[in-house]
Amino acid sequence: MCISACECVSVAAAAAWNHGLSSGIARICCGKSEVARCYLENHSSGYVETEEKSFGGLLSSTRFLNTFSTVSKSCGGVRTFSSQVGAKDSGEEDDDLDGFSELETPHDAVQEATSSDESDDELLSEGDIAVDDMQNDTETDVGKKRYTEPKAISEMTKAILATPALAVSKVLDKWVEEGNEVTQTEVSITMLHLRKRRMYIKALQLSEWLESTKHIEFNESNYASRVDLIAKVRGLFKAEEYIQQIPESFRGEVVYRTLLANCVSSSNVKKSEDVFNKMKNLKFPVTCFSCNQLLLLYKRTDKKKIADVLLLMEKENIKPSLFTYQLLIDAKGQANDITGMEQIVETMKSQGLEPNTQIRTSLARHYANSGIKDKSEAILKDLEGDNISKNRWVCKKLLPIYATLGREDEVERIWNVCESKPLLGECIAAVEAWGQLKKIEKAEAAFDKMMEKVKKPSSKHFAGLLKVYANNKKLAKGKELVKRMAESGCSVGPLTWDALVKLYVGAGEVEKADSILEKATKQKKGRPLFNSYFTILDHYAKRGDIHNAEKIFQKMRQAGYVSRLKQYQTLLQAYINGKVPVYGFSDRMKADNVFPNKVMAGQLARVDAFKKTPLSELLD
Repeated sequence: MCISACECVSVAAAAAWNHGLSSGIARICCGKSEVARCYLENHSSGYVETEEKSFGGLLSSTRFLNTFSTVSKSCGGVRTFSSQVGAKDSGEEDDDLDGFSELETPHDAVQEATSSDESDDELLSEGDIAVDDMQNDTETDVGKKRYTEPKAISEMTKAILATPALAVSKVLDKWVEEGNEVTQTEVSITMLHLRKRRMYIKALQLSEWLESTKHIEFNESNYASRVDLIAKVRGLFKAEEYIQQIPESFRGEVVYRTLLANCVSSSNVKKSEDVFNKMKNLKFPVTCFSCNQLLLLYKRTDKKKIADVLLLMEKENIKPSLFTYQLLIDAKGQANDITGMEQIVETMKSQGLEPNTQIRTSLARHYANSGIKDKSEAILKDLEGDNISKNRWVCKKLLPIYATLGREDEVERIWNVCESKPLLGECIAAVEAWGQLKKIEKAEAAFDKMMEKVKKPSSKHFAGLLKVYANNKKLAKGKELVKRMAESGCSVGPLTWDALVKLYVGAGEVEKADSILEKATKQKKGRPLFNSYFTILDHYAKRGDIHNAEKIFQKMRQAGYVSRLKQYQTLLQAYINGKVPVYGFSDRMKADNVFPNKVMAGQLARVDAFKKTPLSELLD
């Protein structure tokens, strides 16, 4: 039986979370879980009762949870590729390929853009976590490791990259005829390179060729890799179809967790919950990885459901990982709940876990965004260490946070360390940092440094500066940069479209931005970012342009973005600003399982005032 994940706590508890009522919150907070208690006590803003209540009593009445094991389950586990689906560090080196392997690929909100050089990561601008840095509980300084490790490229990789216009099958058939041997090492390195470059179509072709020619014997990890690639290239439905073709002996937890990660990556709440329940029905153990995926999903879509997952982890005796804490810290930081964030850090330390580089960077960023400069700078100095030249790997993390703090002097100092021989990630970070500080010329200089380094620039190399122009309303410069992109033969994708939308909206040309998005959709080179649609929706709403607001709202749904409270609030604002009554709005929301909060209840009351009464019709 497929049951929504939101049912893993009682309706009363969910209502208490949503409305701040003490009775339900107390039942959640007073269980055995230190993590759940810490998270919920702060989230409830002081409405928590101190009386001890039965944790088991809350869960035993639900249909969603089943006990699989009483043995404590660590999140360490095997780092299969599905534990990495979607991670993205915007400052990462293109030629730095040692951060991933055939079984270790990204998983934080990456959508497949059929362009090989640009990720359709609709949540990129929300500052989501690079999960590849977080999933391994034993990692120390991933960034440092990536900076120092040697790089390698296989002969198979060279053959595929040398003939991009040909199908992989034709390239490799010829390659084998020339006497080359297909080995697991060659395959692993090649798949790593293709995934690193987000050339998912080529990677899928490679996987299909390997299976059809039987050059290697497929195991569960190979099938899971195929599921991931199909999800990225052809969509979740096709990936789910393919799973049924996998031999039953290889259709295990790794395959389904891969599908789950891709559902979460696309922020598809219903499909994610369906897959999670499917895994439970198949009697797979509930793992830390799967729970972290739900936390990642609800952090983006519905933070009140985070409590449900924490309770599930407690019931299944699952030990939180560093990534679990990273997600909770980010959720608190995004809500500007600094006290709650700090208490989660203390809870983590009490469990014997120390913040790694990624967590410390997140803390510094949240402190900076909240205006707590002293704490942010203290962490940044600690990350830097005694010798920034020896710790070059951290420069790309420091630059944008110092910019948020308004520390032009520190950005200048860090960039001076890198400028003579900058890495690609440092250039990208410098463009962003100087753009935040509104130092357009310096951002352009950092961009030029990057162009000197890159032999064949892709759209992602232009996207940073294009975003700077958009944020600073430099329409003419933006148009010139787009022309330069076209001349260089770049294949544009979602990140570029997003920057163009912001560029034209910032210049007051909303219709032009709308037109760009319409043309981009027809090109079928990836799904436009959520923020691209929402930027246009927000501006139509401010104008009170109901027709176009409704049009964009529907396009978001057609693109696969689930309608949430945020979209409905913005759409409703269009009716308010247009002073037009709206009918059946609550029913529309209910159909999407969206319910108004206090702010939206006020909006609905305002728009109700526009409805005509029999008396007002007589007076008109």
